[in-house]
Amino acid sequence: MPEISTKPYLLRAIYEWCTDNGYTPYLAAAVDAHTRVPREFVKNGEIVLNISFTATSGLKMDNDLIQFQARFGGVSREISIPVENVVAIYARENGQGMAFEVSASSADDEQVTEEAKTPALSAVPQTQGEPNDATSQGDPDDNNDPPKKGGRPTLTRIK
Repeated sequence: MPEISTKPYLLRAIYEWCTDNGYTPYLAAAVDAHTRVPREFVKNGEIVLNISFTATSGLKMDNDLIQFQARFGGVSREISIPVENVVAIYARENGQGMAFEVSASSADDEQVTEEAKTPALSAVPQTQGEPNDATSQGDPDDNNDPPKKGGRPTLTRIK
């Protein structure tokens, strides 16, 4: 008998930890042909969803599929995400959680689906009054300033 992945168990554990601590659990997933989500909310081949008790109805986190209903613009939608497509689960309030690698078969499916294609990288335009990093600071790792506090936490994926 093949061994069951630890990923669905970790997803359920982080979800439970978030709810026990009063945090809002968010789920990031790669979108492919097997993922049933509102395509208008997909960005760069991924979607981030609030999976809290108040945002979902009938949440079911099985070993191979996560299913629930959620409202988007006042319209109830059926959501279905294969566990292998889950990129991360984390608390919105502090960003704590867990990130996962998406399997190679999911990545292959992503390239087939038009909505899931990742656009080419491009430079971010510089805002006025902001010094140019290349001329003013040299190496970005030389910045010894502490990280800025406040605002929404973000999940940083490190590969």
